[in-house]
Amino acid sequence: MTSTPLTPARVDAVIIDYNGVAGLQPTTPMWTRLADLADWPDGQLTSFQDAFWTPRNAYDAGELSDLAYWAKVLGHHPGARRLRTLRDTDTAMWIRTDNRVLDILHRARQPGLPMVLLSNAPHFLSDVLDATDWRRELMTDALYSARLGLCKPDPAAYKHALAATGIDDPARVLFIDDREDNCQAAAELGLRTLHYTGHPAQLEAQLLRPGPTAAFRAPAYPRGTSC
Repeated sequence: MTSTPLTPARVDAVIIDYNGVAGLQPTTPMWTRLADLADWPDGQLTSFQDAFWTPRNAYDAGELSDLAYWAKVLGHHPGARRLRTLRDTDTAMWIRTDNRVLDILHRARQPGLPMVLLSNAPHFLSDVLDATDWRRELMTDALYSARLGLCKPDPAAYKHALAATGIDDPARVLFIDDREDNCQAAAELGLRTLHYTGHPAQLEAQLLRPGPTAAFRAPAYPRGTSC
């Protein structure tokens, strides 16, 4: 991976991903429980996860209803009660948060620093996240793929998020995500990026630098390289 030297720049706004940054990844027992509820054969968790993810982008983009999504995963339509159980269990896997990350965001929060959540999430999960205290307290706005009708790394998703910050210059906005392809797409639009790899010290270094104004150091990735 190639990057230019680190240079200091002022943070005027932050766009942050949810899952893998503020949100914790599901544990293996959670995946196993969901597979059991789907009546998936024992010992075939990987095949269940493949079935789960294959139509997920369309579900996250709001192109599939809960019923249509789970029918694709299962290969048949579930009944109404089973559908609710699968949807609720699925949602519960994604709502756990990393308190270390939230603490850093609380400490970084200040008047005049917009923080916008940009997440690939289906409608029901979006509604649950919007009702959380941390979302209401920390984020000036939250954009979800199901409501936008598109998913990261579609460039339009970042343009919507940038507009939500109220900042015209993307070079003054820090985008934080745990996926390289999402960071790359943001960098190609001029946003500064932080590829978060699960270490809160990364966020502290970017968002809690000392000084009269918020500042950060982040690689300025040339076009065509990964972040």
